[in-house]
Amino acid sequence: MQREDQLTMETKLEQIAVKARRETNLRFTSLAHHITRDRVQKNLLQIPKRSAAGVDGQTVEAAKESFEDWIGPMLQSIHRQGYRAPNIRRVYIPKPGKTEKRPLGVPTVADRALQRSTAEVLAAIYEQDFLPCSFGGRPKLSAHHALATLNEVIAGGMISWVLEADLKNFFGSLDHDRVLRFVEHRVGDPRLISLIRRWLKAGILEDGAVHPSEQGTPQGGSISVLLSNLYLHYVLDLWFERVVKGRLRGEARLVRYIDDFVICFQYRSDATRVQEALRLRLGKFGLTLEPTKTKLVEFGRFAQRHAGKRGRNRPETIYFLGLTLYCTRNQKGNFKVGMRTEKSRLKRSLMSLQELMRQIRHYKISDQADEINLVLRGHYGYYGVAGNLRSLVKVYRAVERYWRGMLRSRSWAGRRLTWDAFNQIKERTPLLKPKLRLPYRELQALAVL
Repeated sequence: MQREDQLTMETKLEQIAVKARRETNLRFTSLAHHITRDRVQKNLLQIPKRSAAGVDGQTVEAAKESFEDWIGPMLQSIHRQGYRAPNIRRVYIPKPGKTEKRPLGVPTVADRALQRSTAEVLAAIYEQDFLPCSFGGRPKLSAHHALATLNEVIAGGMISWVLEADLKNFFGSLDHDRVLRFVEHRVGDPRLISLIRRWLKAGILEDGAVHPSEQGTPQGGSISVLLSNLYLHYVLDLWFERVVKGRLRGEARLVRYIDDFVICFQYRSDATRVQEALRLRLGKFGLTLEPTKTKLVEFGRFAQRHAGKRGRNRPETIYFLGLTLYCTRNQKGNFKVGMRTEKSRLKRSLMSLQELMRQIRHYKISDQADEINLVLRGHYGYYGVAGNLRSLVKVYRAVERYWRGMLRSRSWAGRRLTWDAFNQIKERTPLLKPKLRLPYRELQALAVL
């Protein structure tokens, strides 16, 4: 695709964004023409080659090769409101540190490219509406921005209580009619409304049978992320910012990453009132809090002082986006929020690395190091946040021990691999050493306040 075409596409989206920003109540009645051949092709090219195929069995490479065959009929069907959303192939992936598994929907490759294209057009509008408390699935915002913001809210504010909330089966509980009504606040193009309805109603293929979709949206598609964000924008974010905060005695802040969120309070009385109101609010929209995973925690600069009064040696911890947050102090004795990899996530990472090393045990040593370092780079990139170096070192040391064990098990001669010999191997093909990607100063710079 020509660079000029890409710039033209981005310019058109920026024009939509400017209009949405200026006219906050405007309904866009003509959007489908922005879902173009070039936009779909651009998003198709961005899908990783190893991505799983959908119900049609078509691989990413096959979809790219046959692009000219299917793009015309696809776009025509959208404009006449006759697009037939392919069934979604359901697979299950393990939840971190748990025996239960999370359902994941796998759309066809072509449908995935169309979903990404549609989500881009809609995001040009909704990015002007979404509030600063929302981070997940948004351009230029990440889990690190959410963590940095939560860190600054607690460390820099008057926060003493944190409500850690967990929504039960969120993606499977979304009410289709309400989703469409929320979309229609800003979108009046019947072609896009029809397209979204078809995606919501797409059948689910599981164990060889297709099941109808009466509620919820499968995790796995770009449109599901946007619709989920939109749902909680109206159900939670706007309600908290415009209705709840003005009725509280003290400071309160919401930080949300798609369906993971925490609410911070200055006063316990505010927290308990909001906890009950939140349960009722969510219930009106078909959502429920998981009682075993929702808790109110005393957390902040005064928590250590109060922990002894409540029969505890130290304050409780909170969990957010794969990290355990705890109360600690810096070298000057001032309060700060500590972060470390959550135990189940750490265990899962180590098990994944062990499985990888078993699979590649007969590769060339240099190729093994490349594969291991690829995973380590990703792990350090996400978990390498301020104060978490010790957890990164644990992973590195465990990888060292297990890799040596794998090399020793390859042959009888390998059993004589001493630590000195292994260290020589590491000098030639080094493992990536732990490094914090975001020390405190850089983490603070990501906060959205």
